[in-house]
Amino acid sequence: MTQDATFEDGAARPLRLVAMDDDDLQVLSALCQDAVFPSTEMQWQRSRARFGILLNRFRWEDVPSAQRGGRKPERVQSVLAVENVERVASQGVPRGDADTILSFLSVTFEPDEAGGGAVLLTLAGDGALRLQVSALEVALRDVTKPYAAVSGKVPGHPE
Repeated sequence: MTQDATFEDGAARPLRLVAMDDDDLQVLSALCQDAVFPSTEMQWQRSRARFGILLNRFRWEDVPSAQRGGRKPERVQSVLAVENVERVASQGVPRGDADTILSFLSVTFEPDEAGGGAVLLTLAGDGALRLQVSALEVALRDVTKPYAAVSGKVPGHPE
């Protein structure tokens, strides 16, 4: 006997996405826009060629549901991990200060002729990180349950 899917079967689940090309990366970038994190939540594991950030990600994908349900928008803690990292450079990014909160704007890729390139993480306030990679592989994974955004508002972007 078969059973029809229920409404609960379509419930939101934690994101687990990997970007292996520029089109995929644009999706991750949109999902990470307006994430916030303390500067202490970045780590480069040189021996594993991995750079990671623990983000408090705004759940853009949940905004329509929150508005329909009359509830506050949500955030969720997520790990943004960049693999194959050979070098890390930063500009305007303070390190080691847990009180400094950074705001994520975008992630883009500048390919080189050898098949690698640079993953650029752009932050509000002219901050940026440049991760030199041998190949593009960026993962985004939600690691906690969503929680109501403290501000109760959807981030705005004046044109």
